[in-house]
Amino acid sequence: MSLDGTIVVVTGGARGIGAKTAELFSRHGAELWIGDVDADVAEQTARRIPRSRSGRLDVTRRESWDQFVGQVLKESGRIDILVNNAGVMPLGAFESEAEDTTDLILDVNVRGVLNGMRTVIPLMVARGNGHVVNVASMAGMIPVPGMVTYNASKFAAVGASLAARTEYAGTGVTVCAVLPSAVRTELSSGVQLGGGMPTADPEDVAQAILKTLRTKAARTSVPEWVAPGWALVDALVPEFVQRAARKLIDDRRALTALDPVGRSAYLERIERQSKEHAAESDSRAQA
Repeated sequence: MSLDGTIVVVTGGARGIGAKTAELFSRHGAELWIGDVDADVAEQTARRIPRSRSGRLDVTRRESWDQFVGQVLKESGRIDILVNNAGVMPLGAFESEAEDTTDLILDVNVRGVLNGMRTVIPLMVARGNGHVVNVASMAGMIPVPGMVTYNASKFAAVGASLAARTEYAGTGVTVCAVLPSAVRTELSSGVQLGGGMPTADPEDVAQAILKTLRTKAARTSVPEWVAPGWALVDALVPEFVQRAARKLIDDRRALTALDPVGRSAYLERIERQSKEHAAESDSRAQA
């Protein structure tokens, strides 16, 4: 499909799914704005993708959204497509999760999606046209040990997408959710993929995001069979059978089989972001 002249915003676009989505949309002629809390990496990514610009965007802060969107409107005039992709995925035992980590997961994965829609959708409604894709996760349908807060955040992201889709039906604005299974990116580093767990590459997710422009589907899983397959299992298979099957594929690997060395770089970055986020929140509370 041709997206010549289409203005697309991708959050969390410096790396992984976001970067691959920007590359794909650019190949189809779109003009990209890459927003990411790591502004230097986002700038490097934008330099190698034709018709791309970047800016710092902390999706958890509404004023950061206002500043970023203001820059997009000043230079490009409008936003046709918003891809709410920014997300974090700390893993581990729920009882040992630090409060700052819980706050970061919920603020990035939930508040980030809400902030993006609240900032951009009114602009689209005023024009009578627009498309929003919220990148959630199959963890928004399937509970997984070691992901309690992450599961909560992605269930919320899916629910917010479906609710906004219904609320803005008839306005010319469509809202879709894309639900990847385990994706081979930095977020899943140190995790044993495969072995009964559906997996995907970031390019597969980018293709699914692009596909929603044609299908306008409320939910699209990657791979496509996972969401309908799980819906059937959840509706028809007794819980004790599900538990036996989960044991066979070792669904507790996020608790028991993480590679701390392979995951160290991602964890260090998340820890830094968590501390910065907590410090900024404390500063705001004291102001």
